[in-house]
Amino acid sequence: MTNAITMTLDDLHRILAACGGASEDWPAGKDVHDHPFEELGYDSLALMEAAAHIENEYGVQVPDEVIPQLTCPRDVLDLVNGSAARTA
Repeated sequence: MTNAITMTLDDLHRILAACGGASEDWPAGKDVHDHPFEELGYDSLALMEAAAHIENEYGVQVPDEVIPQLTCPRDVLDLVNGSAARTA
């Protein structure tokens, strides 16, 4: 039995808002798992800052070379939750 912390879409949104500011492009209450970050108002700099927050909060390292491959929230959630499950 694992006790890994699961990152949710709301968690990711909170982290991105802390790093890149609250985006008016992130529609409240809508499923944005597969929306590109650019459409949601976040650029690569916000994602780089979010990666540091994710490492501190979830203990999952997001290598710099992987960040460009994270194009939508689902990519980040899959990476974080998959890594957390493997290390729990």
